[in-house]
Amino acid sequence: MNLEEPIVFILDDDAAIRDSLRELLEAQDMRSLAFGSAGEYVAAEKPDCPSCLILDLELPDINGLDLQGQFAAGDHPPIVFLTGHGDIPSSVRAIKHGAIDFLTKPARISDLMAAIEAAIAQDRERRSDRAGIENLKQRHLALTPREREVLPLVVSGLLNKQAAAELGISETTLEVHRRNVMHKMMAASFADLVRMAQRLGIPVTHSRRLRGEPD
Repeated sequence: MNLEEPIVFILDDDAAIRDSLRELLEAQDMRSLAFGSAGEYVAAEKPDCPSCLILDLELPDINGLDLQGQFAAGDHPPIVFLTGHGDIPSSVRAIKHGAIDFLTKPARISDLMAAIEAAIAQDRERRSDRAGIENLKQRHLALTPREREVLPLVVSGLLNKQAAAELGISETTLEVHRRNVMHKMMAASFADLVRMAQRLGIPVTHSRRLRGEPD
């Protein structure tokens, strides 16, 4: 099984709806898993691949909007609401909290498939971004303690002599550390290194002004 092959999770208490959606997705050559309650869905082991959740509003054990709220702080697939109990306040709340779309039953197949494709595309991008950050974290861990001190000074825009003065080392030694940082972080340019630092959340807390210099 291709781990990058997307899957659609279906959470609806109506067995007929679940079967209909699974048949629709099968006709579109898409994998799916269906659940009749939030408890079943949360407890189930799920493939680690791009995905989305088609979520009903009224479930036997929780309201769909409340379930969406519980997922908000975690790592969860994008949600497409599909319900027969929709109203404007519910749709506004769902979209405000990140739902891809809020569709009412019976939804047009084209609208549903467009929402599913948008959700999976968003999840692919999220996964790619997360993988990229994890890669950057590994590169950052490969830096020596001194190189990790040099990095924020460099991306702050300090001149070599300023960064060297900040650390109490020679400018030549600073230049060696700076080259090592660029190499280990695989930065193609200074601008590239700055972007990496931003993604890692490395604070920029220095300015070009040397310590002890007048304003």
